[in-house]
Formats: sequence, C-alpha cells, structure tokens
Amino acid sequence: MRNAPDLSFPRADLSRIPYGVYHDQETYEREQELIFRGPTWSYLGHEAELPNPGDFLTTYVGETPVILNRAQDGALHAFVNRCAHRGSVVRREVRGNARTHTCIYHQWSYNQAGDLTGIPFRNGVKGKGGLATDFDTACHGLRKLKVQSLKGVVFGSFAETPEPLLDYLDAPVVAHLERLMHSPIRVLGYQRQFIRGNWKLYTDNLRDPYHGGLLHMFQIAFGIARLSNRGGAMMDRRHRHNISYTAEGTDSPDGAKAYEQTARGQAKHQLADHSLLDMRHEWKDGLTLTIMSIFPNVVFQQIRNSLAIRQIRPKGLDAFELHWTYYGYQNDDDEMTKLRLRQANFAGPAGLISMEDGEAIELVHRATARDREAHSIVEMGGRGPIHDQDHLVTDVPMRGFWTYYCELMGFTPGSNM
Repeated sequence: MRNAPDLSFPRADLSRIPYGVYHDQETYEREQELIFRGPTWSYLGHEAELPNPGDFLTTYVGETPVILNRAQDGALHAFVNRCAHRGSVVRREVRGNARTHTCIYHQWSYNQAGDLTGIPFRNGVKGKGGLATDFDTACHGLRKLKVQSLKGVVFGSFAETPEPLLDYLDAPVVAHLERLMHSPIRVLGYQRQFIRGNWKLYTDNLRDPYHGGLLHMFQIAFGIARLSNRGGAMMDRRHRHNISYTAEGTDSPDGAKAYEQTARGQAKHQLADHSLLDMRHEWKDGLTLTIMSIFPNVVFQQIRNSLAIRQIRPKGLDAFELHWTYYGYQNDDDEMTKLRLRQANFAGPAGLISMEDGEAIELVHRATARDREAHSIVEMGGRGPIHDQDHLVTDVPMRGFWTYYCELMGFTPGSNM
C-alpha cells in the first residue's frame, strides 16, 4: 500500500504521525483485515471466566464478534459469532454455559468447537425443499481462531500460522504477565466505557507516560504517580508492546520544584476518607503503578492494589469501547478484596485518575478531523532510534507502536529525520 498524500509519515523514526490515520475510513477497514485479522494475537478473555466445561463468553477482535468457550474436555475454542447460514449473531448473551450454540434465526446449531451439527428441515418436508444431498456440514462451521493461553490469559489469532505466542509477546511482556498472574485470579467485576474517538488515540495514550503526570490531577495531588518519581518504559525487541512503570514515594526535592513550574504544582486537594489511599506492597520490585499495553487490543493495569484488564473494542472509525475486567487473587483475604474494590475507583468510566483520558481523546479526535495532512509531534524523549526509557517524560514507546502498525499496514515512513 503506497502512502496517500494525507497519510504520509514524513519521518523514518515516526516522530510525526499524520492526523489522517485517525480519520480515514479506508485505512480503518484495512486495519480490520491486516491487524485484527492479520498475524497478531488479540486478547479474548481469561480462563478464570470459564472455569467449567460449557462456559462461554462473547467478545470481539476488532469489530468481529467472537465466542470463546471451554469444551467438555476442558479445551478452549474460539470462533466467529456469526451463523454460517445468513450471518446472524449466534450468541447474544455476555456469558453463559451451554453444550451447543444455536442461532435464533433458523436454528442452525454448532458444537463447542464451532462445528455445524444441526440444521432443521435439512431434508425438507414431505420430500420438498431442504438442502442438496451433497451439502457438507463439515465445510460450514463457524470460522475458527487459533487459541493459546499464558498464565490464564487467553489470546486468539485469525492467522493460519501465527507467530508463536511467546515470541510475539517477548521476554519483558511474558515476565510481566507472570508477575501479574502469579496466583490464580478471581474476577471482581466489570465496567464498560464508550469513547467517541479513534481506537488508536487510546493506544497512543497508553504508551505515553508523559501525560499521566500532567493530566491526572488526582494522581499528582496524592503522589500516586509523578513524572519526577522513579520510572520508565520497557518494550519488546520489536517495540510493539510497552510496559510503563513507576514507584511511588521516590520523588526528590528537585522533582517537587519541577512541578512548581506547572499549573499542577500548587494542588491543595484533600480526601475526606484516606482509606482509598491505603496500600499493601505486593511485589518486591517496589513498582506501585504499571500499565502494560499489548498490541493490538489489551492493557493490564496495576495502580497500587487495583488490578484490571482493559480490552479495546473498535466501534467504527470514530468510536471504541473499553471493556474493563477487575480482578484479585483467590488467596486474597477479605480486607485485600475490599481494598481492591475501593481502588477500582481509580480507573474506569468515572475513575478518579482515568476519566480524563476519555475526554482528552475526544478533544483530539474532534480537533484533528479537518486537518488530516497535519501531524502530531512525537519527540518527547528524543528522536531517532526507539529504545527502553529510564524516565517518564517520553513519547518514545508511542513511536514503537507505530513502527509495527506501519509494517502491518504497508506504510513506508519517510527518510527525513
């Protein structure tokens, strides 16, 4: 695919991103095929949501509806939630338990592996109608995805021969997943958030630790994360995934002075109930906030003791949904569970920290719609090669996302550095 004039990436280091890439319908349609149905591994769910044979949940890969279920033998299967007959959604429930999946429209039925097993009136009635005698049910099941699970986290791919999951994730992401999933988890609840903006504006946001210490007033005021704390960003070897991290309480007097130069430096907010800020130190590395973004559709959040998985579900060019799964560990005591649930208020549609993200994304989406040949400036942290960061004042991981995006989409960034 050659660069259209309004979708040129003028710098090879991707320190300029064209606004048109967030607003071009043809580009969005190609993303559905080349990214979400391409060689990537997308998050589908967690095994803790499917503890029993027959358990299923409905989810999305890009805009494609998908069923994930556990068969009677315990194996996990994923397939497109669209009947082979006339294209109706087969499962409308969010989750449930069933031995078969039956389309409401004409009652075509599928087993737990997505194979077509039942067609009413296949042979017609009184010798009339029905299907041809050579109709082969084996050729008309639901389209299947490859499925792999790591530490209970289930990924799916439409590719016939996808890259091995461990290679796709790479060592830093695998290690961090093992950190977060060190014990069997227990799902505590769900939230959904609808944002009127292009889905890639959210992936930009996730790989930009720079904004967190300026946009999120609650986070700054109560010391949860400041740009002057110890922190940084780790990426996989191809820079397509990112882990931003920080350690609370590692600020310095010089760091505090830096904040005095901003509108955020004079915060005098107080909490009526300080129990919201209670914290148990769970990890020896001392990290109190980690945001891991895995290309293309999932984020793993640790904010103090609040743990959540955020799935990105595009809903057209101009909107996306975030599906939040909050969790703890099965061996948590009652007080820890209560603490995790209190701190679930940090992030989500009305989160004390993250509610500004949705607003910021909508502001950017609206303001860039008519100037598609203009570009964002992605130079915090420096230009040139993309590498891990040992500080938080950086956009570099964002450029890492765009390198893999351009590779999959066929864009060739320019050589002008």
